[in-house]
Amino acid sequence: MAHAGAGGGLEIVPHSSDLELDLPPENSLRQDSLYRDATRPAHHAGHHGQESWVRTLRLAFQCVGIMYADLGTSPLYVYSNTFKKGVGHPDDVLGVLSIIIYSFILFTMVKIVFIALYANDEGDGGTFALYSLISRYARICLIPNQQAEDELVLRYKHHPKPSATLRRAQWMKNLLETSKAAKISLFFLTILATALAISDCMLNPPISDAEVWITVGILVVFFSVQRFGTDKIGYTFAPVVTVWLLLISGIGIYNVIKYDIGTLRAFNPKYIIDYFRRTKKKGWVSLGEILLCVTGTEALFADLGYFSIRSIQLSSTFGLLPSVLLTYIGQAAYLRKHMSMDISNAFFNSVPSSLFWPTFVLALITAVIGSQAMVSCAFATMSHLQALNCFPRVKILRTSRHYSGQMYIPEVNIFLCISACVVTLSFRTTGFIAKAHEICVVLVMIITTLLMTIVMLLVWKVKVWWIVIFFIVFMSTESIYTAAVLYKFIHGPYLSLAISAVLMMIMIVWHYVHVKRYKYELEHTVSRDKVKDILERQDLKRIPGFGLIYTELVQGIPPIFPHLIEKIPTIHSVIVFITVKHLPIPHVDVSERFLFRQVEPKELMVFRCVARYGYRDTLEMANGFVKILVEHLQYYIRDINLYRLEMLTPIQSFSELTMHPVGMSNIWTHLQGGKMNVEEMLKIEEDQKIIQSEVNNGVIYILGETEVVAKPHSNLLKKIVVNYAYSFLRKNSRNGEKMLSIPRGQLLKVGITYEI
Repeated sequence: MAHAGAGGGLEIVPHSSDLELDLPPENSLRQDSLYRDATRPAHHAGHHGQESWVRTLRLAFQCVGIMYADLGTSPLYVYSNTFKKGVGHPDDVLGVLSIIIYSFILFTMVKIVFIALYANDEGDGGTFALYSLISRYARICLIPNQQAEDELVLRYKHHPKPSATLRRAQWMKNLLETSKAAKISLFFLTILATALAISDCMLNPPISDAEVWITVGILVVFFSVQRFGTDKIGYTFAPVVTVWLLLISGIGIYNVIKYDIGTLRAFNPKYIIDYFRRTKKKGWVSLGEILLCVTGTEALFADLGYFSIRSIQLSSTFGLLPSVLLTYIGQAAYLRKHMSMDISNAFFNSVPSSLFWPTFVLALITAVIGSQAMVSCAFATMSHLQALNCFPRVKILRTSRHYSGQMYIPEVNIFLCISACVVTLSFRTTGFIAKAHEICVVLVMIITTLLMTIVMLLVWKVKVWWIVIFFIVFMSTESIYTAAVLYKFIHGPYLSLAISAVLMMIMIVWHYVHVKRYKYELEHTVSRDKVKDILERQDLKRIPGFGLIYTELVQGIPPIFPHLIEKIPTIHSVIVFITVKHLPIPHVDVSERFLFRQVEPKELMVFRCVARYGYRDTLEMANGFVKILVEHLQYYIRDINLYRLEMLTPIQSFSELTMHPVGMSNIWTHLQGGKMNVEEMLKIEEDQKIIQSEVNNGVIYILGETEVVAKPHSNLLKKIVVNYAYSFLRKNSRNGEKMLSIPRGQLLKVGITYEI
C-alpha cells in the first residue's frame, strides 16, 4: 500500500515482508530528470553568489596576479608608440593623456567591469558565454539537437518583464531563430572573437631588442608552470604584480610632484578636442597606439569564470585604476618637461635613477606575467569550443576542487608557448607586436558590444533607451578606434588577423563537418519497426553483459546499430544507446543530468539515454560514469512502472502533477486501487536486478569509428574540406575513448563510412 512520506513524497510499503524493492531513501533525489522538479535542490550561487568578504578578498588578490599584469605593463609602451616621431606641442601630451584616461574609464571600467560582467552565463564571461546565454533564449545552435526537456533544467531562466520589452525580446528571438543568416553571422562573430583572443596570447611583446633571449627564457618558465593551476599561479604572481602596481603608482606621484602638477588638467576633456584640432589626421591615426592602454581588458570579462564579479570590481576599482592612471599622469608630467628626449624609452627615462634596476627587473617579469590573463582566457575559451563541437578534441584538466572554472589544457599550453617564443624571436620589436595587439583588442571590443546589445534586448529586456545609449556610445567610439587601427594594416595588424584566420578555419571546418555528420545520422535514423525487426531476429544472439553504444543523436537509433548487427549478429543482454550532450550553460546538476526512454519491445531491455552536461562540467571516468548511469536507470525503471508516468509530455514532471489535484488524485487512485500489485512490484525488482547482474557480467563500450567523406559528385572545395582538412584534424586530435576515459580492454569500435 501507499502513504505519504515525511518529506511529502510517496513511500511504497510492500504487501509481503520478504519482498525487498530497490527504492532509495525517502529524502534522496530521484535521478531521472523527468522528475527533477520534485527534488530540485536549493539554488546556490556558487562562488559567484553571496560569497563571504574573506573569499572575495582572496579572489581579488588572485585577480591581481592573473589579470592585471597586462593592463599594468601597458605604460611601458603606450607613449613611446604614440610619440614615435616626437612631441610636437606640450599640450599634445595632455591631449593623449586625456584620451587615455577616458578610454580606460569608458572601456575598461564602465563597459566591462560595471556592465559586461553582469551579462555572465552563470558566472562565466567572454564572447562564448554571451553566445551560450543568447542560445538559452533563442534557438541559434546550428546543430539540431535541442530538446524541450532542456528548458526545464534548473539554470534555464526566463523572467517575465513588461509587455513592451517582451515584444522587443520576442522580435529579436524570432529574427535569430528564423534567419539562417543571423544564426551563421552570430556564430561567425563568436568564433572570430575567440580566434582573436587566442592569437592575442601569442603576441607577448619583448621589453626591448636587447632582452629578446631573456624574454624567451622567462616565457618558457612561465608556460611550464601553468600546469600547477590558476589558484597557485595567482597566489605566486599576485605579490609580484602588486609590488609592480605600487611601484609604478609611486613613481607616477613622484613625477607629478617633481615635474608638472598641472598635468592633472588632462581630466578636462577639452584637451582631447584641442589635440585633434592641432594634429588632425595624425591625431586620429595615433588612436591605434593609444588603444594599447586597454590591452588586456577583454580578459577581465573572459576570465570571470575563474573569479567573481565582486572580486574583480573591488580589485580593479581600488587597485588597478588608480595605479595605472597615476603612472600615465606621471609619465606625461615628465614628458612635458623633456620633449626633446628619446621617446622610445619614455617609461624608463621617467624612473628615478635609484629605482631603475628594480623597476627594470620587475618590468621584465611583469610583462611576461601579463600573458597570464590571456592564457587563462585561452583555456576557458577552449573549454567552450569543445562543448560546442567547434574545435578538435583536447585534454582538459581541472586544477581546483573549489573553483570549477579553473583549468589547464596541455596541448593549448604547448602551442601558445611555441607561438609566443617564435613571434618574439621573429619580430623582436615592441612596436610591431604592439600594433598586432591593437586589432585583437578593438575587434573583440566591437563584437562584445554587438553581443551585449542582443543580450540587453533578448535576456535583460531593459528599456530601449538604455540599449540605444549603450550601442551608440560604445559602437561609435570603438568604430573610430577600429578605423585608426586598420589604417596601418600592413604595419602589424595583419599578423593577428592571419593567425586568427587559421584558427577560424580550423573551427569552421570542424564544426561544419560535425553539423553535416549529425544531420546525416538524423536523416538515417532507424525506424521503430526496423529496430523491432532487428531485435526479434531469430539469428540474433544475446550474450551476458551491459552494452553502451555511444551516439551523438539525442533522438532515434543511429545507423551504426544495424551496421553492427549486420557484421556481428550479437548484442548484450542490456543495451543503452548513450548520448553525451553539452547544454549552453556552465553546469548541469546530477539530479537533472539523465533522460531515459525505453525502446520497444520492453522485455528486450534496450534503452535510450541522454547524459547532459554544462560546458564547465567534467566528464566522469568511464567506470564512475557507468555506476551513476546504472543507478539512475534503476530509478527510471522504478518510477516509470511505479507512477505510470510514461505518457507524460516532454515538458511535464512528477512535481508538476503533484501541484494539480486531478493529476495527484489519479496517482493515488492508481496506487490505492490495487493496480500496483505484488507481481508488478516483483517485476520492478526483477528488472533492477537484471540490470545490476549484467553490469556485474561486464560492461562493453561500443564506439563508432566513423569515416566522413564527401559524396563523389561534391565540388572540389567540399572535397578538400571534408576529405583532407577535416581528416587531418581528426587524425591529430584525441580519440573519443580517451576523452571518455574508456578502458581499452572494454572497448569495441565499429567502422562505418558516412558520405555527406
